[in-house]
Amino acid sequence: MSKRTPTSMLKLNTFYGVLLAVASIFCSQILPAAENPTSEMLVGRWVIDEDRSDNTDDQVEAAIKEGGGKVKRRWFAKRDDDFYRGGPVEQELYDRISYDDVLTISIDGVQCSFEYADNFTRIFYTDGRKRQSSANSFYSEGSEDFSLSYWENKNLIVEARPRDGGFTLETYSLSDNGNTLTIAMQLEPSSFGAAIKLVRVFNRSPAR
Repeated sequence: MSKRTPTSMLKLNTFYGVLLAVASIFCSQILPAAENPTSEMLVGRWVIDEDRSDNTDDQVEAAIKEGGGKVKRRWFAKRDDDFYRGGPVEQELYDRISYDDVLTISIDGVQCSFEYADNFTRIFYTDGRKRQSSANSFYSEGSEDFSLSYWENKNLIVEARPRDGGFTLETYSLSDNGNTLTIAMQLEPSSFGAAIKLVRVFNRSPAR
């Protein structure tokens, strides 16, 4: 085994130090892009495309039947009346993501802000941190919705724990050169015996 002189060791340590510093700078420049490959394209105002989206009421009924329950008669209800909307306040998050027709997305680094109707806003992060999911201030007994998210194959995956103790899994994907947003979601309210599986399609709204 050969012996290195103090001078050669010093040069070697200096070389590795410079190499590590360069690698750190390089990684700090490329990691944000890798973590947020389509974040800028998700930003904007999105409006529902009803012709290409599942009917939420139909999917709720399918879940009720799968769970062994009976559905309410809708003979005189219009399909666009959001028949099953409006349950307990603890289930508001499900209503917002499955019924609201407009979604406004803002992203600042790893922080995502999703705004629905009536100023209902979800704030969460793409680095796995949990955060209060709604900016509304009428929670009872301190209960809150929580969401976390991450990027997977250029899709944004959002997992949420609504106030009722249920669960949601949402996948946000872009197509048509960034002008179409497709949200595939699985909603599991605590009171349901089966998951609601739903696909909603949104078109980008021109900047106003």
